[in-house]
Amino acid sequence: MRRCISTTLTARAAFAARRHHGASRFLLRLPSTRPFTLTSQRRQNAFHSQIEDPSSSVILSSFKTAPQMPQTLTEKIVQRYSVGLAPGKKVRAGDYVTLSPHRCMTHDNSWPVALKFMSIGASRVHDNKQIVMTLDHDVQNKSETNLKKYQQIENFAKQHGVDFYPAGRGIGHQIMVEEGYAWPGTVTVASDSHSNMYGGVGCLGTPIVRTDAASIWATGKTWWQIPPIAKVTFTGILPPGVTGKDVIVALCGLFNNDDVLNHAIEFTGSEETMSSIPVDDRLTIANMTTEWGALTGLFPIDSVLKTWLRAKATASAVLGDGVALNQFAHTRIDDLIQNQLTADPGASYAKSLYLNLSTLSPFVSGPNSVKVATPLRDLEAQDIKLDRAYLVSCTNSRASDLAAAARVFKDAALSGAEPKVAPGVNFYIAAASLTEQQIAEESGDWQILLDAGAQPLPSGCGPCIGLGTGLLEPGEVGISASNRNFKGRMGSTEAKAYLASPEVVAASALQGKIAGPGWYQKPEGVEKVIIGEGNGNIEQDKAMSIGDALEKIIAQADSLISGAEQNVVGSETSESNDGEETLTDILPGFPEKVEGEIVFCDADNINTDGIYPGKYTYQDSVSVEKMAEVCMENYDKSFRDVAKAGDILVSGFNFGCGSSREQAATAILAKKIPLVVAGSFGNIFSRNSINNALMGVEVPRLVQRLRETFRSAGEEGKMLTRRTGWKFLWDVRRSKVTVTEGAGGQTWSQKVGELPPNVQEIIARGGLENWVKHQISA
Repeated sequence: MRRCISTTLTARAAFAARRHHGASRFLLRLPSTRPFTLTSQRRQNAFHSQIEDPSSSVILSSFKTAPQMPQTLTEKIVQRYSVGLAPGKKVRAGDYVTLSPHRCMTHDNSWPVALKFMSIGASRVHDNKQIVMTLDHDVQNKSETNLKKYQQIENFAKQHGVDFYPAGRGIGHQIMVEEGYAWPGTVTVASDSHSNMYGGVGCLGTPIVRTDAASIWATGKTWWQIPPIAKVTFTGILPPGVTGKDVIVALCGLFNNDDVLNHAIEFTGSEETMSSIPVDDRLTIANMTTEWGALTGLFPIDSVLKTWLRAKATASAVLGDGVALNQFAHTRIDDLIQNQLTADPGASYAKSLYLNLSTLSPFVSGPNSVKVATPLRDLEAQDIKLDRAYLVSCTNSRASDLAAAARVFKDAALSGAEPKVAPGVNFYIAAASLTEQQIAEESGDWQILLDAGAQPLPSGCGPCIGLGTGLLEPGEVGISASNRNFKGRMGSTEAKAYLASPEVVAASALQGKIAGPGWYQKPEGVEKVIIGEGNGNIEQDKAMSIGDALEKIIAQADSLISGAEQNVVGSETSESNDGEETLTDILPGFPEKVEGEIVFCDADNINTDGIYPGKYTYQDSVSVEKMAEVCMENYDKSFRDVAKAGDILVSGFNFGCGSSREQAATAILAKKIPLVVAGSFGNIFSRNSINNALMGVEVPRLVQRLRETFRSAGEEGKMLTRRTGWKFLWDVRRSKVTVTEGAGGQTWSQKVGELPPNVQEIIARGGLENWVKHQISA
């Protein structure tokens, strides 16, 4: 079992590399209503059979596809790591696959995963080289309970020969990158929502949940549905003073209508454009594609990445860098280049967006939402006073980020100002890893920040997830270089949190208000950010529009021909012309109908922090009663009194976005609410819900009707949680919902997607963990 490497040699190796581089998915998609899916392109039902039986993947993957079908980079990588595919099968977006990932990382949740692993009857890790464990979330917690859990995780890792990194060594995602576990062209998963970060080095990183991790430990495999794939084209080049953080903050705030919700993203651009985005900036952008709503954020395997890899390999070979020596080898890079994966010409994307980097200026996110992005100059004019500033997290606390922050204070000293944090401001710093901290120490940047009055924290997640020292108090304003500013995420729900680049955070700490360092150089003629649909090339986009129109015409013709053939041969359709219903088989003991009164939480983008506060996430002994009490606490404290057992919870769009915590689903179940209805769901919540036996269905029309009815009442201020008096009934057998709009109100019905027997079985057994346990014992 490898230990963490924390020597000065490691820091020098990473520094040399940096210098060398230079400057649910289970149901049919219906037009208006479908359970837990926004992205499936055709009906493919799969869950439990994907866990253990590779032969089932052959059935699920047997849909006919055109020979020599062009594939995206995402599809090509998934192709390599899918098992049990039919001969000649080319995977594409929408397919369910049995996935055997290259690596699987778990962090502080490793012990809960281990308990699931043991509870299903597993005794041996299927492939200990596939698994990595890192302790990073609650590293400031020195309680006996937490230290015991950490020891249990370390003992489990030793027992099974798993690579293990103790508390203080670094944040798991950073370790996965700097130690070479997240390798270009591979699929690497982690039980954390910011696994997207691996895309910064050309590795398809995507989050899983605890139950999935237990399955991978036991079998080496899990199920996955390939999301629709969006192409994001960058044009121009980053101007001086603009960073990767500004890029992703702008993308989240300017494309803020769920444009890439539950999509896989592929970033692309000309060689000149991509050369202006260093690997550290790519990691930041990929990391926060999670906040943009995406499931992956993949950069190409290009000259920038190859240079970075070569530098890492050279430094590791020269300095004898332990683990990294095995991962970053020139022979391995040679193989990567010789078998390089790229998207095929003509590959199909669900959508294409573009951003002209040359038109971008420094941006700030918030307050309390990544969907609000404002040019820094506009906020500077508002003179927004600060209480706390944070240079922490896996998003932006690498050595290059610490150097940028240190430069702010060095510039202040050169200009004659006192290079100190402003009075009344607390400025916290924590490196992404011990290696990154050592690089900053050797360069002198760490000491400059300490001399300025920054307060050091151990390398770990800390305040980013609302744990440990320095959390926001009621009424306070904070600015952070981390990735999330959801209400209550970093402390009090009555505080305001902004997100910005490391240099803006440092400049703000220096001046005591939201401010920049003055490094931005505006290109001549730039007046606004240029974004849009397409590739950003007028001629190419025009040609694509013509091509899309032709494809639609061909598709319509194919549909007409197919319909005529069905009429001729008398093929069955889902509903016959005489109005007969197609009924879903119901397993014995599974309810044919689910009904209750609607309690309405009228908001979009209710995130997992809002559903289940982060401060409880890593307390493994929280009782069911306590979970029920704090359910939705960060969204609305009155929820605990308004919502009752048996209610049907209805909310807006993108419900359950954010982190991968399973408690977002289990807390709702603890409240004895059996069903959640929303306009749409975040993918990770859908997966958690299915795995934990919480039912859900998407009914956008219902959300619209509730808002039309109750917002027209002329109230002052929207009621966050409301008992509506409306009744909701889901007829599972008939795949239909019926809504009665209060006493004497209208009643209407609508078809929804089918809840197939295989998913019913998971729910009936109390979740995927119990299902796997039953299969093992059968």
